[in-house]
Amino acid sequence: MRKPADVLKMVKDNDIKIVDLRFMDMPGLWQHFSVPAHELTENSFEDGFGFDGSSIRGFQAIHESDMLVVPDPDTAFVDMFTEVPTLNLICNVVDPVTKERYGRDPRAIAQRAENYLQYTKIADTAYFGPEAEFFIFDDVRFDQNAHCGYYYVDSIEGQWNSGREDRPNLGYKPRHKEGYFPVPPHDHFQDLRSEMVLNLEACGMRVEAHHHEVATGGQMEIDVRFDSLTRAADHVVMYKYVVKNTAIKRGHTVTFMPKPLFGDNGSGMHCHQSLWKGGKNLFAGEGYGGFSEMGLHYIGGLLKHSPALSAIIAPTTNSYKRLTPGFEAPVNLAYSRRNRSAAIRIPMISSSPGAIRLEYRPPDPSCNPYLAFAAMLMAGLDGIESRIDPGKPLDKDIYGLGPQELKKIRSLPASLEAALRHLEEDHEFLLRGEVFTEDNLRQWIEYKREREVNAMRLRPHPYEFALYFDI
Repeated sequence: MRKPADVLKMVKDNDIKIVDLRFMDMPGLWQHFSVPAHELTENSFEDGFGFDGSSIRGFQAIHESDMLVVPDPDTAFVDMFTEVPTLNLICNVVDPVTKERYGRDPRAIAQRAENYLQYTKIADTAYFGPEAEFFIFDDVRFDQNAHCGYYYVDSIEGQWNSGREDRPNLGYKPRHKEGYFPVPPHDHFQDLRSEMVLNLEACGMRVEAHHHEVATGGQMEIDVRFDSLTRAADHVVMYKYVVKNTAIKRGHTVTFMPKPLFGDNGSGMHCHQSLWKGGKNLFAGEGYGGFSEMGLHYIGGLLKHSPALSAIIAPTTNSYKRLTPGFEAPVNLAYSRRNRSAAIRIPMISSSPGAIRLEYRPPDPSCNPYLAFAAMLMAGLDGIESRIDPGKPLDKDIYGLGPQELKKIRSLPASLEAALRHLEEDHEFLLRGEVFTEDNLRQWIEYKREREVNAMRLRPHPYEFALYFDI
């Protein structure tokens, strides 16, 4: 754990000139402002820095706009993309009058979830291992006006470019749904992903693997090692920042939009989860898939509350173009070992008790990770506290089931609007320990309805692309 003095030493050792202060808005976009390095002192880690909270989505009204960001010394990392030597710090948002954590700060919600976990004495640590997929494109254009609307993306890897006159066109365009694991030259981005990996590790993250994903047109995945809930969420936003800026530096662009291409796989963010206490994995046991009774109850909570969770873990209208029944999407609310057609998979790669975990597959990288991880934990804890039976596992290819068999399996909502209705009806589990508040949830639902669901009724599809491409 870094102390303020350690950060000041980093500033000196790296000849830092600028300190960049970062925090998350409610929808999930990283925000920042910068101060000269001489403004950062040990007192800054208690007193914070002032900013206008009324200009941040989901924060304050204009008549009470003054807010503070207080840097977390453990989050410091040197920015490798700025010309001027810059140190980045993730901050907590604080009310300048009460000096208390700001209730609408997404990072505060994640930390309250961790505090609630310890309060229950069920476990002391929740580990999350998110796998955020993304696309690398070479050209992105979209517009929406009074007389036309369109979106256009292009990639050197796109199957649609197999006949393009490039003089020469060298071929090697992965076919639709055949992009998983081919070596170069089919995989055009091995070196770019490797550069992304080195940049991620330079920021303090541990990368486990990187590879091409299923879709044509440049779909990728880089797997970062699991961490505790808030730190895992920190790593997601750092991951997006590093991946996007590494691509821009090389003349490409990255999107974490769930479904940017029609007719091919979308980008998910499968989340591996486990609970630990005193250095022991509480999910390891003698039950199905090597799971304990507690672990199975956690699965029961996730499955029960998944329709409501959808409004937070898959929070865009575009998310439901990925979560479409009958395709690759994990919309079926069942669990199984090794089975990627179920919403929850128990990986069977290792029999070590420390490796036992579940993989929750519905989330996508458009979510705010602080809110999403907190909500998933609260659903799982409700499963444990209420001893929710997850039912029998489904060890078969769900995609191959007939209509009558599929009717017996619950599924996720088919739209963001339906997901928001489920959240309105089922959210008591999120309010425990004041992790989420009625204010948080009301504001989230109103924002999503007004800015996305209702707006999409009035505007054609290109508006959706413009709305979500920069997620």
